Amino acid sequence: MRLTEIDHFSHPHRLHLESTEAPYRCDGCKEEGFGRCYQCPYEDCNFHLHEECGNASLSISHPYLKTCNLKFHQKNPTSKDRYCDACGMDINGFVYQCSHKDAHDLHPCCAKLPKALSNNGVEIYLSKEVRSKCLRCERKVIANGVKGWSYVSSCGKYCYHVACVREAILEDWRRGSNGLELQNISSSREVVVPSGESSWRKNARKLWLIVKLAVSVIFGDPVTLIASLIQALSSN
Repeated sequence: MRLTEIDHFSHPHRLHLESTEAPYRCDGCKEEGFGRCYQCPYEDCNFHLHEECGNASLSISHPYLKTCNLKFHQKNPTSKDRYCDACGMDINGFVYQCSHKDAHDLHPCCAKLPKALSNNGVEIYLSKEVRSKCLRCERKVIANGVKGWSYVSSCGKYCYHVACVREAILEDWRRGSNGLELQNISSSREVVVPSGESSWRKNARKLWLIVKLAVSVIFGDPVTLIASLIQALSSN
């Protein structure tokens, strides 16, 4: 059941689940967020938490990290720089981390990335193994030498880094589209069709929209963004 109000250890005031019109920076994981989040009703506080950060569990398991018990920490518990296994971004706040020597880290929102999505015959699967070069950055490894997780087409030939899709969604906001003008995404540079695959162009656009829909959960609960992506998919 969704909690509309919470008391949270990270803030002295009661937090309310409300929609935001502008992007915000989560005061838990320190990453960007859109849409519904927990907010302090006192404007001077300007305090926000992703819903996942506000309701983080003491520990979680993840099907892609089967041997790990990922414990919640308010900040990186080590003295070394850490990066989220899924999105590749720095760990600057709330994190789930295991106790293994080669520890794994996940932002609370990244831990909720959907394992699979499909639409009209186009299917994608979340993979921690990079099978081929990302269609957006044309590399297998993202920044800092981190492989990052990817969404891969059912045929296994086409993939996008979660990190690259995350950055593309943020670019939509920076360009002033607020993530809503996605119906024209087929003309953007993110939809790359490998040589000899021109017949796949229509499915490439659909794949990109589905991947954006999956990765949007990283930003919390971006209802408007999700709605626009579903509308764009239904028009294909």
